[in-house]
Amino acid sequence: MTLNMTKNGIALYTILRKEIVRFIRIWSQTLLPPAITATLYFMIFGKLIGSHLSNIHGFSYMEYIVPGLAMMSIMTNAYANTSTSFFGSKFSKSIEEMLVSSMPSYIILLGYMVGGTLRGIVVGIIVILVALLFVPVHIHSIMIVIVMTILAAMLFSLGGLINGIFAKRFDDVAFIPTFILTPLTYLGGVFFSITQLPAAWQKIALLNPILNIVDTFRFGILGISDVNIYYGFSLICFLFITLFVWCLVLLQKGVGLRS
Repeated sequence: MTLNMTKNGIALYTILRKEIVRFIRIWSQTLLPPAITATLYFMIFGKLIGSHLSNIHGFSYMEYIVPGLAMMSIMTNAYANTSTSFFGSKFSKSIEEMLVSSMPSYIILLGYMVGGTLRGIVVGIIVILVALLFVPVHIHSIMIVIVMTILAAMLFSLGGLINGIFAKRFDDVAFIPTFILTPLTYLGGVFFSITQLPAAWQKIALLNPILNIVDTFRFGILGISDVNIYYGFSLICFLFITLFVWCLVLLQKGVGLRS
C-alpha cells in the first residue's frame, strides 16, 4: 500500500514537473502573449473606448473589465495547456508509455489537470499585475477570488484534456477554442453587463456557463454580480465533477489513444 502510494506520488510529480517545465521553457509563447494581449485590451477598450462610456454598477469601465479579462485569460490558457500538451504526447507516442505502465489513469489525469491549472493561475496573476498599471484593483473577497480561480482553471484544464483526447490532427486542437470557447467567452459578460441587454437576450445570456463563472469571479473582486453567485459556484462544481469523471473514463478506456 505504502509502496504504491510512493510510486504514484513519483509518477504524479514527474508528469507535473514536465508540464510546469514545458510552459516555463516556452514562456515567450505561453506567458508573454497574455500579458501583451491584456495590455492592448486595457489600452483600447479601457482607456480609448472606456473613457467615453458611463460607469457600470458604480465602477468605471476599466475597473469593470478587469475581472473578466483575468478570468478569460485563466480559462483560455488552462484549456490551451492541456489540449496542446496532451495531443503532443499522443503525436509523439509518449502517452502510450504511460498507458502500458502501472501508472493509474487518475494519476495521468491529475498530472495534466494540475499542470494546466498552474499555468492558468500564473497567467491570471500576470493579467492582474498588468491591470494595476492602469487602474487600482481592490479585492472584495479574497476567498471567492482564490476558489473561483482554482475551480475555473481546473475545469478548463479538463476541457482541454478532453479536446486533446479526441483530437486526431493539430487542427482539431484549435477547433473548439476558435469556434466555441472564444464566442462563449466574449458573450460571457467579459466586456459588458447583461443588464445592458434587452430582457429576452438577458435570459439567453444566462444560459452561457461562462457568464456565471465570470460574474461570480467579478463579485469576488468588485463585490457586484449580475447573477446569483451561489448558482455560479454550484454550476462550476457540477461541471468540474462531470468533466473529471468523463476524463477518467476516457483514459481508462483508452478512447482516442489505443488504435
